[in-house]
Amino acid sequence: MTDRISKAEITKDAVQSTAEATVHTVGEVTKIVATAVKDVVGALGGLATEVFEIRDAARKAATDHDEAAG
Repeated sequence: MTDRISKAEITKDAVQSTAEATVHTVGEVTKIVATAVKDVVGALGGLATEVFEIRDAARKAATDHDEAAG
């Protein structure tokens, strides 16, 4: 005797497999996007640090220049 799978069970299995694949893919894409956002935020933070350092150096240079001229 052969076991037969009903059309309803075949459909259920197909829907389940599709849902699992979709959830897995969404998880992978979410991880990629989260990593990209983290990297962008890190890069912008590094830029802000550089800008603060440049600003401080420019202020110091201007103060040194004024003291030397005065």
